[in-house]
Amino acid sequence: MEIILQIFLLIVGFILLIKGADWLVDGASSAASNFKVSKLLIGLTIVAFGTGAPELAVSFSSLINGNTDILLGNVIGSNIINVLLLIGIAAIIRPVKVKKDTVSKELPLLLLISTALIVLFLDATLTEAITNVFSRSDAIICLLLFGIFLYYIISLARKDRKSAKIVEKPKYKLGKSFLFVIIGLAGVVAGSELVVSSASTIATSIGISERVISLSIVALGTSLPELVTTITAARKNESDLLVGNIVGSNIFNICMVLALPIAISGGISPENFEVIDLIMLIFSAALICVLARRDHKITRTEGILMLIIFTLYYGFMIYGALA
Repeated sequence: MEIILQIFLLIVGFILLIKGADWLVDGASSAASNFKVSKLLIGLTIVAFGTGAPELAVSFSSLINGNTDILLGNVIGSNIINVLLLIGIAAIIRPVKVKKDTVSKELPLLLLISTALIVLFLDATLTEAITNVFSRSDAIICLLLFGIFLYYIISLARKDRKSAKIVEKPKYKLGKSFLFVIIGLAGVVAGSELVVSSASTIATSIGISERVISLSIVALGTSLPELVTTITAARKNESDLLVGNIVGSNIFNICMVLALPIAISGGISPENFEVIDLIMLIFSAALICVLARRDHKITRTEGILMLIIFTLYYGFMIYGALA
């Protein structure tokens, strides 16, 4: 009886995810038209920060429970998944167009912040420190970088307001647009919680180890809001919203999901630190910069390449965990 209930909750969770993402994308797109700002800007802020809520909740919970590996792995894993898996899937559905300003500004900013995280974390490698530590001062530096990102967002908003290019008629009035955004976000977050919780219970009941569950269901589960929103945006041909969501989410993950809890509570030094994860974090951020720079779009072939790289990395990680 219990497993039937969990299967029912799993189905409800997926329904909430899919319908919530649909409302979120429609509401965010309409809000952009009402404010006369670009959909990229809305993707970088409202959508990105909203879909990052599960990661932020997991981070605070992990730190409270003393599980620093989950805290760091949650951020690094989500960022890798966001680029390689999400954009890869989106590009296969429909080639993802990337604006010139995004190629020259937002993507390099993401690469810069990702690189800064690596430099701040590798104390033992770059200095004479005994162990790698991400300290409170390192976290404050990330928060300052987030402040620079917000300043850029404000500048972008002012530029969009003065531009006469944004003339698309909004689908809904402003109030209704925000209502759809709020309901959509609530559906996406609640749906992801139901899916992760019920899937974990089902997996445990049929004998799958918690170690495998944490590497698969939990890691991918916190990225479900971004995944469903990305697929929905790709299906609706909302490339700006899609790219903005991924870039904004990844910057939010590093500068808020990781840095904010540590700035409040103190530094961390994970025992099971894997350098290959940081390499993949930099590689994924650099890869999208290179691919987008070529002809300002991610093609289906490049999307397949990203999925192959993701599968190889994830397969290697799970194999290493089970070996």
